Amino acid sequence: MSDDPRDPAPLPPGGRVGREAPVSRPPSADDPAPSPPPPRVRITAPRNGPAATSDRRPVARLRGPGTDTGPTDIQSVYVRSLIRSQLRLALICASGFVVATVVFVGVVVFAPALDDVLVAGVPVSWLLLGFGVYPLAVTVAALYVRAASRNEARYRSLAEDA
Repeated sequence: MSDDPRDPAPLPPGGRVGREAPVSRPPSADDPAPSPPPPRVRITAPRNGPAATSDRRPVARLRGPGTDTGPTDIQSVYVRSLIRSQLRLALICASGFVVATVVFVGVVVFAPALDDVLVAGVPVSWLLLGFGVYPLAVTVAALYVRAASRNEARYRSLAEDA
């Protein structure tokens, strides 16, 4: 070994400096058998509500005067009616949007003269498809929200009266 500070320190066997990675070697006859991995454990989130109590012993529920006995028949009819009306409204709005979009595309396809008219160097047909559909989507969304709010207000007024 030289005393020159410019000489690098000799490298350990293997040519690496620092912490060595474990070297895997093939098992030999002298090695003990590897231990089996620990058993798998299933981890689940805590359950609340009726499903959590169904696995345990049944709980006696005391009902006294003035306690809520759950939904009545008329309330369940109102809820089903609200769900049906919201579904009907969603289907009408979605189909209206699809029809209007098809009309936009049809205008572009069947009116090739729109390709000849340029606005700021862009064909009008491209502008219709690029910017004309967005106001349509916003309008359909606003109409849906307005009608859905009316449906829910009707439901609330019926449910409060029942």
